[in-house]
Amino acid sequence: MAQRHLDPMDPPAEVVRGDALAGYLRTHATEFLRALRLHRETGGATGSGEESVDAARALRRSARRISGSLHTYRPLLDPAWSESIRPELAWLSGTLALEHAYEARLERLLQALHRLSGAAAFPEQVTVPGGPAAAGPERGNLTVGAAKAGALLDRQLTLARTRAHSTALQALGSSRFHAVADKVAVLASEVPLTPAAPTTDLRPLAGAARERLADAVTALPLLTAGHPYNAEALIHGLSPDPSPHPQDGPWHQVRLLLRLHRYAREVLVPETPVDVRLLTAGQALNRHRDASEAAAAAAQAARTPRIAPATAYALGVLHADQRHEVEAARFAFQRAWQREAVEVV
Repeated sequence: MAQRHLDPMDPPAEVVRGDALAGYLRTHATEFLRALRLHRETGGATGSGEESVDAARALRRSARRISGSLHTYRPLLDPAWSESIRPELAWLSGTLALEHAYEARLERLLQALHRLSGAAAFPEQVTVPGGPAAAGPERGNLTVGAAKAGALLDRQLTLARTRAHSTALQALGSSRFHAVADKVAVLASEVPLTPAAPTTDLRPLAGAARERLADAVTALPLLTAGHPYNAEALIHGLSPDPSPHPQDGPWHQVRLLLRLHRYAREVLVPETPVDVRLLTAGQALNRHRDASEAAAAAAQAARTPRIAPATAYALGVLHADQRHEVEAARFAFQRAWQREAVEVV
């Protein structure tokens, strides 16, 4: 008969007490402070080296884990303290992620333009120290429409990246950020648990996070996602509404719930590698988000007034290509998720 795989969706057999949550939060608060120190030593938000990028990534990583754990296990924490720091950590993580997101989106779209044009390998971009990347692709081997589309995307997304860079600079120098850092510093030594938390079993709360994920996945159209390139992604593709694609929201929500489930599991089962199925499913949902946002950027560029028809056409092809990438990512997620079933005798 068929049976669900007990790991990684099911809780461990042994009781896990609230002390484990305190240890997890202290560990990631310490990692946050270590990353912050490295970030400042390598130039902070003005740094462009690999160490500075790694430090910013580590800051986001620890901030996400602390914030996610405060959400999942909030009944075991001082509510006033938890609700004051959790949104601030989310703000910080989101602010620091924007610059990289715009850079990656531009690279993704320019690579897609070259692929769709049958061009040679995509040339590397040139990075200007202390500032945003200056695009350095040779566009002579592209059609005129594709080359102008690439130049337009380059201008728009580089401007957005520059603004995100400035926003990150301002955020890291603000009193708001220093207040967050001070709270995390306290958390590294003292976790404000409720009196009953140290002896409370964490598994029911982690199980609730698991069930929220399972319910959200159940609500997805996985039957449709089981067919690659089913063209569902093109519905509403010509809509004048610049808001996010109406089909994408539930998938983005599953991505966030999957992350919360992973973090909840990390508290229960520390030092355990992420299950391959969850890792693969998460990677597919990351690609889904990236392709969705890239398609939106192409559509936004196509709304630029007075662009040439050939440029608009190239952007339309690019938008359709990224929406097909969205469908491919949904198909990949469906395949990864369905691998949980195993046959037992």
